[in-house]
Amino acid sequence: MQFTRRNLLKTTAAASVAIAAPHLWLPSEAHAATLKKGEPIKVGLLFSLTGALAVPEEDSTLVLQYAFDEINKNGGVNGVPVEPVIVDAKSDFNVYSEKTKELILREKVIALFGCYTSASRKAILPTVMQRDHLLYYPTCYEGAECTQNTICTGPLANQHSQDLIPFMVEKFGKKVFFVGSNYVWPKESNKNAKVWLEKAGGELLGEEYIPLGSSEFGPVLGKIRDAKPDFIFSTVVGASDIAFHKQFKQEGFKVDSMPIASLTTGEIETRAMGADFGAGHFLSAPYFQTLDNPTNQKFVEGFLKSKYGKNGTTHYNMEETYLSAYVFKAGLEKAAAAVGVENVTPRSIRDNSGGIRIEDAVSPEGLIWIDENNFNTWLKPKIGQCQADGTFKIVKAADKQVAPDPYSIYPDAGTCTKDGLKGPDGKVRKNVI
Repeated sequence: MQFTRRNLLKTTAAASVAIAAPHLWLPSEAHAATLKKGEPIKVGLLFSLTGALAVPEEDSTLVLQYAFDEINKNGGVNGVPVEPVIVDAKSDFNVYSEKTKELILREKVIALFGCYTSASRKAILPTVMQRDHLLYYPTCYEGAECTQNTICTGPLANQHSQDLIPFMVEKFGKKVFFVGSNYVWPKESNKNAKVWLEKAGGELLGEEYIPLGSSEFGPVLGKIRDAKPDFIFSTVVGASDIAFHKQFKQEGFKVDSMPIASLTTGEIETRAMGADFGAGHFLSAPYFQTLDNPTNQKFVEGFLKSKYGKNGTTHYNMEETYLSAYVFKAGLEKAAAAVGVENVTPRSIRDNSGGIRIEDAVSPEGLIWIDENNFNTWLKPKIGQCQADGTFKIVKAADKQVAPDPYSIYPDAGTCTKDGLKGPDGKVRKNVI
């Protein structure tokens, strides 16, 4: 593991949890996850069902249950059903870390699906890497990371803000104000956005961060009022995102003269806040519920009619999470063919997942595939504008899949390969976070 100042605090916090619960650190190799004949394939679902992150993460849990039900009804994985083990991380980074140990060591899951924020992902990665396990991280993130134990199905910065920033500058003007939640993903995402903004000839008027879960935006909106930007670029997440959009309108700001361009505010958040508060604003994502293709129509109708569709909408993060279940299925089948079912481990699934394609017939957003080197996803970026009914009209879409580039603004760092980060000197460092 490569330690940096930005992850030292989180790693220390994770270690303190291990000290508080030493029974979870079982050293024997007997606790490695393997598949057993005649038993279901256990996977861990590690999302927040309560707290400030429950708005997007509850739906991730629901859509994964729907996906695995769908897979099981169609014969499971090589004829074996998948059994999700569901835990509530409670929007608490220490709980994420503790539950990761329980899922790996006590429940002996073969893979983990979880986390919405980069802070929670970084809280659990030391355990995932120590046990040489496997995490499917199913949402957008900032990049600048190269591990050998993750598969990511959401977009990187070069697959959303790289398009969104110049689009907004062209449509609304060069002056922008950044607002984000106070943790690693918004800050790193804004580093990327600044690069795209400079290339587009834009001007950054201000940059503010609020505590994760906070609902008080009065001071920030006051600074925005004084600065008079042409648009706001938002990396605010969870319940805070809902509060931000509500207070934006309640304070008298006009969406037609100063819209919010977001990487997170989709159909779920808009439904939670009310369409009146979302209408007119913009989102960059690879998926929108309004995508017009037979696979998406089947997905939307099937999910919303199922017992898991209680929240009444689909969403980019849900669809990326749904895809992760099918990436897992394909990776497990490929690993079993390569090493034999009895020898499948979390690492062998990961190592056999490069190049996996989820075709149009399965993927609601259309064909995607896993990069053979960095294990992120090739996908088509899109930009949508929220309508009066809470759905999004797609106003721009890429013509073809865009390669994931985790080090797009750090070219001197090297290249992420399947074996680690290969620097300009040719040396390879493993598990760089």
